[in-house]
Amino acid sequence: MLRRLTKRREFVKVAQEGVYCPAATLIVQMLIPCTVEQTTGIGFTASRRVGNAVRRNRAKRRLREIVRLSFPELDVPYCDIVVIAKAATVDAPFDILKRDFSYALRRCIKEATK
Repeated sequence: MLRRLTKRREFVKVAQEGVYCPAATLIVQMLIPCTVEQTTGIGFTASRRVGNAVRRNRAKRRLREIVRLSFPELDVPYCDIVVIAKAATVDAPFDILKRDFSYALRRCIKEATK
């Protein structure tokens, strides 16, 4: 079950206490254990570095779709995840985004469970 991270303090907590794993087109931050038990929280962000409002919104829409398609096939523990868009997120092919997301998520899981 997925829930959305919406509050700034949730994003800050994941950034400060979690692990950070960059890929070519996106960045994944993960915090295990999550703040709410038995659910996985996911949040999306795109800074102004990505571009204007249209490009930032497009990047976030693409990231949401990647997570929707990829998440069921990945074995992810209950945690909080923040997916950060890079400038390349808007223009990258969809299959590359999907590959980068699964790569970064697997790396985060490996780092967090050490």
